[in-house]
Amino acid sequence: MASTRTKPLARRAAIMAAAMVAVFGLAGTAFAAVALTTVSTDPYTNTQLAYHQTQVEPDTFAAGSTIMSVFQSGRFYDGGASNIGYATSIDSGHTWTNGFLPGTTVYATPAGPWARISDPSVAFDPKHNVWLVTGLAIDANTTGKGVLVNRSTDGGITFANPVTINQTCGFCDKEWIACDQTATSPFFGNCYVEWDDAAAFNKLHMAFSTDGGQTWTNSGVPSNSNGVIGGQPLVQPSGTVVMPIGGGIGLESFISTNGGSSYTGPFNISSVTTHGVNGGLRDGGGLPSAEIDASGKVYVVWQDCRFRASCSSNDILMSTSTNGQTWTAPVRIPIDLVTSTVDHFIPGIAVDPATSGSTARLGLTYYFYPTANCSTSTCKLSAGFVSSTNGGSTWSRVTRILGSIGLKSLPLTNQGYMVGDYISTSLSAGKAYPVMANATTGTCTQGQITSCHEFMVAPSNGLLIRGGMIPVGHDRVLASGLGASFLPRTAF
Repeated sequence: MASTRTKPLARRAAIMAAAMVAVFGLAGTAFAAVALTTVSTDPYTNTQLAYHQTQVEPDTFAAGSTIMSVFQSGRFYDGGASNIGYATSIDSGHTWTNGFLPGTTVYATPAGPWARISDPSVAFDPKHNVWLVTGLAIDANTTGKGVLVNRSTDGGITFANPVTINQTCGFCDKEWIACDQTATSPFFGNCYVEWDDAAAFNKLHMAFSTDGGQTWTNSGVPSNSNGVIGGQPLVQPSGTVVMPIGGGIGLESFISTNGGSSYTGPFNISSVTTHGVNGGLRDGGGLPSAEIDASGKVYVVWQDCRFRASCSSNDILMSTSTNGQTWTAPVRIPIDLVTSTVDHFIPGIAVDPATSGSTARLGLTYYFYPTANCSTSTCKLSAGFVSSTNGGSTWSRVTRILGSIGLKSLPLTNQGYMVGDYISTSLSAGKAYPVMANATTGTCTQGQITSCHEFMVAPSNGLLIRGGMIPVGHDRVLASGLGASFLPRTAF
């Protein structure tokens, strides 16, 4: 009797295994690219170390039917850009307007005092009804010397000249902004900005504003907060600020429970082991992307190769926390099999702020190579999207957003060909809207006005948040310590 039961069970197991392979095979397939709308192009024609017609490194935020994206425009070879551009939709992604910040660099209108600007980030303060865009002010010596914020009080259509948040660090880098969105929070309307000082061992700095970004106060941070980069503050409904950030040991978090006056931490999230992306592409080195759901649960994703034999390529991993101090063990988002040739990197996660827990709706955008083992001339850069309707327990198949992009059509910076160290995805009217760098075929050449064509695009009709049957698993770590572990670096 035992043997007669074993055979059907074995056949059933084989059938289930084959079915999973088929499902994962579909998940790894890059389906036809979606319709795209160009939301901005670079107007700046200065050619001294800069590339005309280049836009990189977008951030996005959505509030109601308004979606705003910000990005570098007119990228320089050795850091920063001619200005920060912005694209705004007030009808949930159906139509877009765009512009460029005033008073920032010598190329802005009106001109500002700075040689360049970098690392844009955007937030909305609902209490004061103001949109805020931050950037790093860069001097003529290519050094980050200040953190700026431009304010918009007309729904992100126009902006005022910048307010200076800080101008004391030796080498400001990788700032980020977020505001408290919850009307019942004791700190409703507070906004929080993070940056690090690369000239002081990547020392963490924080500041907060209670008046819509007009004035700023420095926060107290722990004395052991060196060696960090790329933080993304998030605010729970209680008013607690949880900020995941890159660190010398991987990813960690800092917390404020007093409206940004002071922070505690660091709390360990995870080590990070990354596969160096081939072809000379600049990939951010494992910077986190983070979002929060209606209950205050924080979701953090990053690129990591630990589940691939010999660290052959990166997956996108995710960890979550309800209090910012204890974090779940990282799981691999099951975009494809760990035996695939695909390399996944530069993720941007979105979470529907009206959902939570086991019904949280998630969207994940990322760049990828179909074949990780490629060269500058053979690497084909594409972008994909997957989603979940159950808090990340299971995921949909892949929707291909754009590609394939040849690397030589991108601006070559001193850290590689560039689309950005980070990207972002936001949800509006139930759909996901990543804004991403796209490029046409050609060779982007510094100083040649007509050679580059890198611009910002968004899905014309948004991306549906679909459920899926592909579960996150308990993959076995195969490549601990083999990749290029995350280390802080100057990265604007």
